Amino acid sequence: MRINRHDPRRGRRLWGLAAVGLTAAFVAGCQGSFPQTTFSPTSEFGESLNDLYLTITAWAVLVFVVVEGLLVYVIVRFRARPGQPDPKPIHGHTALEMAWTLAPALIIVFIAVPTIRTIWRNANLSPDNALSVEVIGHQWWWEFRYPEYGVVTANELHLPQARPVVLEMTSADVIHSFWAPRLGGKRDVILGRTTRLVFTPDSLGVYLGQCAEFCGDSHANMRLRVVVEDSTSFAQWVNDQLGVPATADSLSELEQQGLAAYRRVRTPATHSCIACHTVSGVSAGVLGPDLTHLAGRSTIAGGVLLNTADNLARWLRDPTGVKPGMGDRRADGQIIGMPDVDLSEEEIAALVAYLSSLR
Repeated sequence: MRINRHDPRRGRRLWGLAAVGLTAAFVAGCQGSFPQTTFSPTSEFGESLNDLYLTITAWAVLVFVVVEGLLVYVIVRFRARPGQPDPKPIHGHTALEMAWTLAPALIIVFIAVPTIRTIWRNANLSPDNALSVEVIGHQWWWEFRYPEYGVVTANELHLPQARPVVLEMTSADVIHSFWAPRLGGKRDVILGRTTRLVFTPDSLGVYLGQCAEFCGDSHANMRLRVVVEDSTSFAQWVNDQLGVPATADSLSELEQQGLAAYRRVRTPATHSCIACHTVSGVSAGVLGPDLTHLAGRSTIAGGVLLNTADNLARWLRDPTGVKPGMGDRRADGQIIGMPDVDLSEEEIAALVAYLSSLR
């Protein structure tokens, strides 16, 4: 049987399928809790950005309605009719020309004024009693330093509720972009420069974020979590971070084997744990995340995996399988992230036991 390509029923079926597909995609996109939405802000900075967005959206909708309404009117009013001559063309109309010149200019003013006001309102001023946090972007993880407390951690940013925060951000390598949508706007993180982000978190919770500037193979895997907690919980977290991990004498036999594997110098030496990581009282590496309190974090591998024994083993066994690009070399010869290390299953089990003790 031959298919008639010009059959009007075929065209209607294709349009029907397209409509069903678009409807399904729209409904799917409207489901879920949207953990990284900008429409549910939890800081005054986020609120101001959301208000500005809604203002500009309202003007855009108004322009759309007016323009499309005029278009429909012209199509209907001046359509060709059987037996009637074509409408007389108009050459030049001073009032219309003034209207379509002034109207866009006024709309730009109505958009520009609130935009400039929002920019000035969120200028990078440092409020009194602000908590300063140094943020360093790496391929592909985030380092957070609290100079006020002497705390260093990775990928999970803890903040007290209702206290102003100033993030002083720079990069250790390529350009990154810090973005926690519910807390505020994006900021580029650039090697050799310091950018700032100022906001006051007003709601308790865990807010997801990520790098928003393409920075290599695992850009999409460069995630972060912002934990906003009350002042008591934040003080307890700081106190926990200042604690010293258990000494070798208090470790189990398997954990002691893991400590020995952690300390072991491998060939090349850049594949040794102690070459890249810090564990208080054990090693002082600065290339990778500080592991002193690794077991107290909810995620590992730059926020990609939940912090469980199985995921720790998976990460140690095959880091490039979890985050592509790990172990590659940049133009300056520096290894990116954690390279694949030839660990035996016994060493992996021991390392998992030891790392799980670092609370």
